[in-house]
Amino acid sequence: MLIKNDFEVAQSVDKVWRFFDDIPQVAACLPGAALTEELGDATYAGNVAVRMGPVKLAFDGKAKILSRDDAAKRMVIDAAGAEQKGRGQAAMTITAQLAPAAGGTKVSMEQDLQLSGAAAQYGRGMIQDVTAVLMGQFATNMQQRIGALERGESLEGVGTASASGLAIGLQAARMALMRVFRRFFLPYQPARG
Repeated sequence: MLIKNDFEVAQSVDKVWRFFDDIPQVAACLPGAALTEELGDATYAGNVAVRMGPVKLAFDGKAKILSRDDAAKRMVIDAAGAEQKGRGQAAMTITAQLAPAAGGTKVSMEQDLQLSGAAAQYGRGMIQDVTAVLMGQFATNMQQRIGALERGESLEGVGTASASGLAIGLQAARMALMRVFRRFFLPYQPARG
């Protein structure tokens, strides 16, 4: 399943790209993610925990930077992991593309995601909504960390706040309801004259 998310960071493309050089810093911005070991050859071990409604899914896995194009400001990462309780697997190829925007930098994230087991039971809409919530929190965390680095502040606890499982579930449910509302009710609005 292909999932696309765009967000903006109020920093220059060069600053955001330099931030992407530090994979542990980037991972610290993603709610529920933690790097546990640098394995060399642009490969990292880590874990990710995501709560989708009442179910918490926790994966252990590896991520490898497949390519990094400094001129085009484009990075491709391959990640795969197994659910800690043996309830499934996930594999994802992530492509991040940076471009100048009026307020700073537009970050386009494309995630080609394959799920099996417990995580696969959720529909495409729910997975896209949860991903959108996580990317929103990721963008906020990245902005805070880049700002703290510029000011020379300690990064202890900066830009690492994660959305709670309940908050993610509520935001994703709200997004799903808005999608249903738009699909079924907006086409039937009478024309205003």
